[in-house]
Amino acid sequence: MTTVTLDVAKEIIAAAEEEAAAIDMPMCIAVMDDGANLVGFHRMDDALLGSVDIAQNKAYSSVSLKLDTEAIHEASQPGESLYGIGNTNNGRIVTFGGGFPLEDDGTVVGGVGVSGGSVDEDMTVAQAGVDRFEDL
Repeated sequence: MTTVTLDVAKEIIAAAEEEAAAIDMPMCIAVMDDGANLVGFHRMDDALLGSVDIAQNKAYSSVSLKLDTEAIHEASQPGESLYGIGNTNNGRIVTFGGGFPLEDDGTVVGGVGVSGGSVDEDMTVAQAGVDRFEDL
């Protein structure tokens, strides 16, 4: 099983940063292990300061709920099964896209969170990190 080590986190961050540069959007990129411990973090020049916490919380949300944050968004709408979950965990649960769990053989071994652009841009950049992880 793949463990999210610092070397793995660096690979994920590099891929995400390449994608962020390609779309000309400075981002914050966070990578956590299966215990939601921060393993790697990168703030590109000119990335929004508010995105530092958001990126880390997206990674935390993905690891702790074993869902991508877009799925959390859908499940947290009024009348849905996770309605109100954004108010739990001291406000760390993010209910909009940009965070993905990292899986190895169906087991969540970590998470990546990206913030700094639109939700679609964040998801695209985070997915680049996931894709690199899956290639390792």
